[in-house]
Amino acid sequence: MRLLAFETSTEACSVAVYVDGRVLERFEIAPRRHTELALPWAEALLAEAGVARSQLDAIAVGRGPGAFTGVRLAIALAQGVALGLDLPVLPVSTLAVLAMQAGGERRISAIDARMGEVYLGTFARQGEGLLALSEETVVRPDVAVIPAGDGWHGAGTGFGAADGALQLRLQGRLATVDAQALPRAADVARLAAPVFAAGGGIAPERAEPAYLRNDVALTLAQQRAARDAEPPRQS
Repeated sequence: MRLLAFETSTEACSVAVYVDGRVLERFEIAPRRHTELALPWAEALLAEAGVARSQLDAIAVGRGPGAFTGVRLAIALAQGVALGLDLPVLPVSTLAVLAMQAGGERRISAIDARMGEVYLGTFARQGEGLLALSEETVVRPDVAVIPAGDGWHGAGTGFGAADGALQLRLQGRLATVDAQALPRAADVARLAAPVFAAGGGIAPERAEPAYLRNDVALTLAQQRAARDAEPPRQS
């Protein structure tokens, strides 16, 4: 099985090539350079792995949530490459990807969503993959709710957001926390591989980003229209 994977949902940019269980990856914290780096890295990794583009079986991608421009870019990259090569796309939750770094049986992944909120997901280890325990959400960290029990392992920038409010909220229930962890394309590939092996994969045009907070994606024109519709203020 040969997969090419992209993950650009956060300030980290990463690309990976998966070849029958072996993974090659490039990863860099590179805000605003994702567009510049992703495709050249893909070409370099394929060459390093000795895999021609025509030998790929599918394109895996972190579908979000995360930074809106980064999520859109990841989907666009996956769609563009997959369409050009007539390959299926394997979209993977970025929160699940991040949870791969948490370790342990019960895992919480959290990404700083700005605006005083975090993207939050809870998972349990299932073989080499993960089982989602709750619906992914965007929430204020001081009111976040997770399944009962302790012994959770956390990963992601959401644990450092709002002065560590999520850690305070879950105090006593967390066994370990890595508040610096960022999602990686190598884990996108590892999560996507069993999906492909089981016959998964979708047509490129069906791949959609997972924003969770759709209202922030208003265009500037929509924002201006909303402001113009407000009644004039009384002086």
